[in-house]
Amino acid sequence: MSEQQRNSWTAATEELGELNVDDGGIDTTVPHSARIWNYWLGGKDNFPVDQRAGDEYAQTFPGIFELARSSRAFIGRAVTHLAADHHIAQFLDIGTGLPTENNTHQVAQRANPRAHIVYVDNDPLVLTHAEALLTSNLEGSTQYIEADLRRPDLILERARNLLDFDQPIAVMLMGILGHIATHDQARTIIGDLMQGVPAGSFLALYDGTATNPDLLSAQEGYDDTGAVPYKLRHPDQITAFFDGLEVLPPGIVPIHQWRPTTADPVPVDAHGGIGRKP
Repeated sequence: MSEQQRNSWTAATEELGELNVDDGGIDTTVPHSARIWNYWLGGKDNFPVDQRAGDEYAQTFPGIFELARSSRAFIGRAVTHLAADHHIAQFLDIGTGLPTENNTHQVAQRANPRAHIVYVDNDPLVLTHAEALLTSNLEGSTQYIEADLRRPDLILERARNLLDFDQPIAVMLMGILGHIATHDQARTIIGDLMQGVPAGSFLALYDGTATNPDLLSAQEGYDDTGAVPYKLRHPDQITAFFDGLEVLPPGIVPIHQWRPTTADPVPVDAHGGIGRKP
């Protein structure tokens, strides 16, 4: 990336340093990935420093706003399909992020009022917003686990106290695996998670793809700020995450092509799908 782009990104992290806003112990002087994503989705749980960083990213890759919206829509379609068409009543949503509209429990319980959702995250920022996620209708339930994606053993151990592991579970890894540095490590985590859930369970997953030079440049600029980096992967690598599973139609595809609800969806640079454990 150019020196001008790098300097612009650095300015995004420093501009508000002098304000030193203290919001319940949360550092609002440095952009945060969950708050930036919230900004791209049109949410309100973000600060000017996040908006500045988000806008700088968009200058290099203007499609990021559409990618965020399309990703959220994919989650909604995937959860609805699992709850309504496959009668899944248990969801393990790992890498929850900040609550916005149409969170997993809201979508699932519209399709299946008895759905039980367990959210998993280890980000203190997300933890402060967990109460907004811990809502449910009277027939279903929502719970929250504080655990790291890199510890699938701990996630499964704690989830066993909240979900029925004699019944199928939908494991959700939505836009989260880029935080895992290597492809092999990501595949190992997925393998451990899917080995731990019963037959008939599902893996629902999407992630950004390393196919658009502008997106790669924007992500490089973000990573250069010292924020937690995020690794974009090739579509074939995302497809490989589903090895050993029965992939549901239409396959592992660009998410705008996965059971779209509009005749002409806007193309985005992310792949995903759903697979069933035999």
